Amino acid sequence: MVGNYEYPHIDTLNIIQVGWNIQPSLYGDNKTHFLIGWSTDGYSSTGCFDLKCDGFVLAKHAPITPGDTLKGKSKMSFKIFKSKDNGDWWLHFAHAGQKFAPVGYWPQSLFNSLKFYSNYVSWGGYTTSYGEKRSPPMGNGHWPGPDSAAFQDMQYVNEDETTYRPGPVPGLQSWVTNKECYKVSDFMIDHFSYGGPGGCTN
Repeated sequence: MVGNYEYPHIDTLNIIQVGWNIQPSLYGDNKTHFLIGWSTDGYSSTGCFDLKCDGFVLAKHAPITPGDTLKGKSKMSFKIFKSKDNGDWWLHFAHAGQKFAPVGYWPQSLFNSLKFYSNYVSWGGYTTSYGEKRSPPMGNGHWPGPDSAAFQDMQYVNEDETTYRPGPVPGLQSWVTNKECYKVSDFMIDHFSYGGPGGCTN
């Protein structure tokens, strides 16, 4: 997630999200799908996921389309950056071993504060369950470790579109809402692992 807002005013949240999602209510199946999203008010009344509203502009010959099934691919790379030429927010994508290719962009005109810069970046996962249903696994269902889901080779993108590793950055912190079902490892310069079996009802 890349965003701009002043805590705790969620109604001012300008946000871009990219990742993968299993959500039968959205896709009608239990497969893993490529997901994007955007909003200018914390999804209160603006924005959407994938291409369900106007906003994201799909590039010609994009390597993947938002909402596509990932078809068993276990490693993928994303790059989100603000174009120094016109201020649009671009998304590039690559499967493991392939070169980045443009998926499309969110026009600068969509946003308020994010039109100028981002003051918030987040990597991670989340799950949802309703009523008394137990929460689903996160990642691949393993606790953080060598065999769990992970974010790797994480980098920030400068204004000139060069990249650098986060390293020990002030303000960089982990956040877990329920440690009985999910955990996250320490941040290791440019990677961390995360996940858990789920099973929570609160």
